[in-house]
Amino acid sequence: MQDEQSLVRRAQQHDEMALTQIYEENFDRIYRYIVLKIGDRTEAEDMTQQVFLNVIKAISSYKWQGMPFSSWLYRIAHNQIVDFLRKKSKRPTVPIDETVTAVGDDPERSALGRIEIEEVAVAAKRLTTAQQEVISLRFAAELSVAEVAEVMGKSEGAVKALQHSAIVALRKALSPGAVS
Repeated sequence: MQDEQSLVRRAQQHDEMALTQIYEENFDRIYRYIVLKIGDRTEAEDMTQQVFLNVIKAISSYKWQGMPFSSWLYRIAHNQIVDFLRKKSKRPTVPIDETVTAVGDDPERSALGRIEIEEVAVAAKRLTTAQQEVISLRFAAELSVAEVAEVMGKSEGAVKALQHSAIVALRKALSPGAVS
């Protein structure tokens, strides 16, 4: 935690090395979180870049409140997603882009991967918003239960319960013979 505080303090003083380190250490997790929430890799890359631009603009106003710095990053990413989905709901919808599911150069594997991701995406839409958030943070962003609890403002027990109920619901929805 002390190292993180030192890194953030340096970033707040516009230390380019510190800003670069924050970017490199967090980009992949923030990107995975966003892509799982919106389902479009290209858009997720753009949004992740925007998250870090927002971080650079706002880092001087960041205040330590006993939570990891990553909680603040995920809050910025969450706000970015909310804005994106709000704008998207005002535009015509487009089917899941093939770029989300590309699996190398093997067309058969790519098609199977696309089908599996589409099935999971459809099943995930049946989850509550809180369950979707827990699944995104735990598995796409690879946060610990404690980190998810801090980001969501819930207890670790509540996060574990949400994760369990979400996994049960996904298994049920994805099991052979499940009704769509």
